[in-house]
Formats: sequence, C-alpha cells, structure tokens
Amino acid sequence: MSDCVFCKIVRGEIPSNKIYEDEEIFAFHDIHPQAPVHFMIVPKRHIASLDDVTMEHQQVLGRILAKAGELAKGQGLNDGFRTIINTGRVAQQEVYHLHVHILGGSDPLGPMLRRTHSL
Repeated sequence: MSDCVFCKIVRGEIPSNKIYEDEEIFAFHDIHPQAPVHFMIVPKRHIASLDDVTMEHQQVLGRILAKAGELAKGQGLNDGFRTIINTGRVAQQEVYHLHVHILGGSDPLGPMLRRTHSL
C-alpha cells in the first residue's frame, strides 16, 4: 500500500530508528514511546490488521513472535516485556498495518487495562 506510513518506513522513504530487518520483517522504535523501551515489529508485506490475517501469513507471524524475545533482550529487556497487537477501531489501532508493540524497561509496567472487577 503506497500511502501506508509503515510501508514507507519499511521502504526507507520515512526515516526510523531501525532495530532489525530481514527479508520478511522490520523492527523500529516507536516515535511516541509509552515505556522506556518501546519498539514495533511489522511484516514488510502490507497486512492491514490481525483481523485480515489468514493461514498464508502464519510464517511471517511466527517469525515476528520468534524474533520478539531476541530483539527485546537486545534492547535490555532481560526481565520481561509486554507484547501488544491492537486490532481495529475499538482497540484503537492507529496505523492500519499490522504491528506488534514491544514494551518494557520499567518495573512494573503497569496494568494492561483498567480493572473493573477483582480476580
């Protein structure tokens, strides 16, 4: 998709603070970090959201998840990290190019969601 901001980052048309790149995935720091360490891993091929994923995408999704721990540790997240995939409007997905947020570097990170009931 030619006007997608993440596609432009992958193509090098928009500068990024790149962490990693291979033939299928690209990882870069978030420009509006929500934690001391906050980066994203995206497939190079445009996939709008997790809702658009089919079985043909399993290899690239597996690659993203398999690489997440290594990249997180490379960013100093040796004691854990959070992964987030926002999907669609209700989840407040801002860029419609599938991306996995990796966050960490504070102890604790804080609640994932505001709790409305106790467990």
